[in-house]
Amino acid sequence: MSATDVLRVAAEGGVIGDGRTGANLALGVGLIGVATGWLSLARVAGGISTGNARTGAMSAMAVGLVGTALAALHLATSSGGPGTGNGIVGAIAAIPLGLVALALGRRALTRFRHIERSADHGGHERKFGSAS
Repeated sequence: MSATDVLRVAAEGGVIGDGRTGANLALGVGLIGVATGWLSLARVAGGISTGNARTGAMSAMAVGLVGTALAALHLATSSGGPGTGNGIVGAIAAIPLGLVALALGRRALTRFRHIERSADHGGHERKFGSAS
């Protein structure tokens, strides 16, 4: 089974379950992405000392993208409208969650790179001293 088929089956609610399963999956993935992005930002700020902030930021971006894609696929393949029990409202709510996860991951990655660059420049100045 190709990756496209797997995403389509997941967006449609899987092999078993009702129409809300795909939306619930997208919501869960989006929430995991938001949590990962938030934890990655905390790592960059120094609030959490375990783990790698860069890896967390990249993970949050990837999970956010997957959550947004699952929600968009669910919206594209479900029939009916809001209130029909097909998970349309859940998929609509999952899209911003995935985008927030992407934004948090990007922000953490940007801060990580900024801190990494300033640490490299600070170490260089300490090694060779200042001109004054």
